Amino acid sequence: MTEGTQYRRTEQGERYDVFHTDCPARDMVDHVTSRWGVWVLIALRKNSLRFYELRESIQGISEKMLSQTLRALVQDGLVWREVEPTAPPQVTYGLTGFGQEVGEPLTELFDRITRSLSSRGEGQRRGEG
Repeated sequence: MTEGTQYRRTEQGERYDVFHTDCPARDMVDHVTSRWGVWVLIALRKNSLRFYELRESIQGISEKMLSQTLRALVQDGLVWREVEPTAPPQVTYGLTGFGQEVGEPLTELFDRITRSLSSRGEGQRRGEG
């Protein structure tokens, strides 16, 4: 592991200390919770998508930022990448098992927020709230 990484003992064994600057888990958390990382994981939650489909589904993301975000998430083992040898190459992305596991609470958070906003909107239309 990275020299200087801090571990702490827990009942379940060793865990990384994400508050330590050298912690490799900290980088992964930064990638997942980055502005675009969250949206990529949510966009891939139901099925795999080609690069252009991802770009179209996440409005406001540039190709450069999508490429950088996907590269980090693939390197972290959260997203898989498959290149079809066509001209031009078609690249498809999807969530690994680990990516699905990590993305599940993000999807739940997203769903809770959208349900709350929907119910607030209904209440405001009825003159409540």
